[in-house]
Amino acid sequence: MTTIKELAAERYVSVTTFRKNGTGVPTPVWVAPDGEGLVVWTVASSGKVRRLRADPRVVLAACDVRGNTRGEQVEGRASVLSPDETERVRRLILRKYGLPARLLMVVSRFRRGEHGTVGVRIVGV
Repeated sequence: MTTIKELAAERYVSVTTFRKNGTGVPTPVWVAPDGEGLVVWTVASSGKVRRLRADPRVVLAACDVRGNTRGEQVEGRASVLSPDETERVRRLILRKYGLPARLLMVVSRFRRGEHGTVGVRIVGV
């Protein structure tokens, strides 16, 4: 059985969040390990963040950059993090993904400002 900790080692993970009507919306994201869970760095105004604030349930699976999943799905619960915690998430993502992450973060800060992105922490249920 796949665990969240194992998924944190993957290059891309599909994170499925849920609309009010229960429809799942999968999104491929970068993830980094964070203790027994994993973290994601994303745009604060994104649909996935709005959906997570309404319903913290997620379903995770390893995937490719296009979101084509493989392997087992894992259920989890997500929480949107504070600005201080988001800075820690940025460091974890930078450690794992290196230069591509650094470039993306520079562009993101230029486009969206200091608080245009948030960290999300996901743990197993």
